[in-house]
Amino acid sequence: MSEESTAVTHPFLDLAPLGADRFAAIEDRVARLLSTEQDVVIMQGEALLPLEGAIRAAAGPGTTALNVITGPYGQTFGDWLRDCGATVIDLAVPFHTAVTAEEIRQAFAEHPGIDFVSLVHAEAATGNTNPVAEIGEVVREHGALFYLDAVASIGAEPVLPDAWGVDLCVIGAQKAMGGPAGVSAVSVSERAWARMAANPKAPRRSYLSLLDWKERWIDGGRTALLHAPAQLEMLALEACVERIEAAGPKTVMARHASAAAATRAGAVALGGGLEPYVYEARDAAPVATTLRAPSGLVASELVRRALAADPAVPLAAGGGALAKEMIRVNHYGAEATPGAVRASLAALGVALSEQGLAVDVEGALRAAEGAWR
Repeated sequence: MSEESTAVTHPFLDLAPLGADRFAAIEDRVARLLSTEQDVVIMQGEALLPLEGAIRAAAGPGTTALNVITGPYGQTFGDWLRDCGATVIDLAVPFHTAVTAEEIRQAFAEHPGIDFVSLVHAEAATGNTNPVAEIGEVVREHGALFYLDAVASIGAEPVLPDAWGVDLCVIGAQKAMGGPAGVSAVSVSERAWARMAANPKAPRRSYLSLLDWKERWIDGGRTALLHAPAQLEMLALEACVERIEAAGPKTVMARHASAAAATRAGAVALGGGLEPYVYEARDAAPVATTLRAPSGLVASELVRRALAADPAVPLAAGGGALAKEMIRVNHYGAEATPGAVRASLAALGVALSEQGLAVDVEGALRAAEGAWR
């Protein structure tokens, strides 16, 4: 038997090499998705790679950073900033709400030396979203560098780094874009590149290094990649962008907004003591809806029961201490559909009724249908 006749083929294997031209073309498509003229660097790892890399590149002992905390990622950013030697002013708001532009303005008034602002756009972990356009105006007025985590929001709501004055905007494919977790990207303004170049502690000759990509990839005309690209992840990212382009970004965002509105309305109508975790609908993220478990019940136990009723529903308990009180409906990507919302509400109805609580599943489904835009 010949060697050729025993070879096993698979669509994920034996792919043609991904060259620099194709890599650059995918970067260009991501830039168009962000409506940005800034440099876009696609990084070969989950979004924590550019999130950490951007902070370590742009922040140092001379930095005074305003770090906005509306969920667990904001807490992580503060840790990284302190590790870089930055002076950090934390602005923490309750996870059931959003930060306001006025709170940002007040922080600048109290600490006029702030020259770096870090913010999460949408916190999938807590279900809130922040008014970046309004905040960006305040940050621009004070000339600070603006760093934004848009990993969860991209695809679910507008992400416009140029229009909002964002200098470092990080996105990932694994949420509303419906893609893999192993590839991410960051848009970088000229101001941000200058800040990095002036930072002696910015990573170089490192997998974290954005300056390596700037000097060896962008400045070189994007003709020679720094290392072998993550082939499958790059192709999947390209497919994500193609799918969004084909449907139209507004259509994809409208689907996520509808899923959020329907889940919120359905949860309220379901009863049993379940209620939205984020108090105001205007502060609720389109990418995921968080719900507060009824008093006396543990959220993670309700999720366990709901998944036992229907293992396919996109439900999870909150992370860490939030597992006791928060239920998250992850209606993003392929799950931003009426069917996923209905199934999630029905499964939660089963879980609540098993705990002896009165629920109205049919009423919840009608409310969800009526709220779908």
